[in-house]
Amino acid sequence: MNTFVISTSSFDIDNNPHIQHMLQKGMQVITNPHRRKLTEDEIIELLQEGATGLIAGIEPLTERVFQSASNLKVISRCGAGLDSVDLAAARKHGITVFNTPEAPAQAVAELTMGLILTLLRQIRQIDQSVRNGEWPRTQGRLLAAQTVGIIGMGHIGRRVARLCQAFEATVIAHDPYASQVPADVALISLEQLLATADIITLHLPYGPDTHHLLNAKAFATMKPEAIVINAARGGLVDEDALLSALQAGKVSAALDVFEQEPYHGPLIESGNVILTSHIGSLARESRQLMEIEAAENLLQGLIKAGLINNG
Repeated sequence: MNTFVISTSSFDIDNNPHIQHMLQKGMQVITNPHRRKLTEDEIIELLQEGATGLIAGIEPLTERVFQSASNLKVISRCGAGLDSVDLAAARKHGITVFNTPEAPAQAVAELTMGLILTLLRQIRQIDQSVRNGEWPRTQGRLLAAQTVGIIGMGHIGRRVARLCQAFEATVIAHDPYASQVPADVALISLEQLLATADIITLHLPYGPDTHHLLNAKAFATMKPEAIVINAARGGLVDEDALLSALQAGKVSAALDVFEQEPYHGPLIESGNVILTSHIGSLARESRQLMEIEAAENLLQGLIKAGLINNG
């Protein structure tokens, strides 16, 4: 039986025409029984049924995984990032890899804007105070008066830039690989950005070169009362260094991603950080688009590999 695996924590199989097409062609689908990010051993176990295709989440897809999944020919990432996939190992094993870079971009950009505005106007703290019977007259800050520093100017970073400009904020950016930058966005060095920006938001891939990009030295460089947003990848921020900066009152922050997920670490006790559960792409419209695009990529990859007929 020709099978494919969907390893994302959730996936709307019933309303996805490409998945239904593959099922009608006699393929069998295996889904994620844990409904969370899988470990290396867990994805190996799921793929051991001889799966030829995989709609992947952010589980580690390593040389060890590919060695154990000898029938695997196509990986379709349901999302933009490919840092969880060993691309060199995939090529070595003859596995084609797709992703969906455009589909989640608006959702992540809009979450980023929501987190920025919540921190600037201290919405979370004011909500708690009102619930406690208080009536605070808290003075926040205008986004229009801030300089927003965007690290990473890919699909998401460019959207965040345009949204911030719509609020009349000044936008600066750092990305040594940027090919397209919105008008009126100055590309500067990372050191300049960290020292200049009132708001710093991360929208770049994770890898050896970007591990703990925001570390103790980076936080020390930032302006007093800087805001830090990470809706990209957990490993970009040194969480211990962030905690120290939060405790010192140097920064406030919002994190949608963590080095270990689900997150149960000490940042939970900090009052000046917003923590969300990796929901960046989980806007209904974006998620539907992303899942349909991922399934279409898988279907076309299987057709090209001759594993399903194009009828």
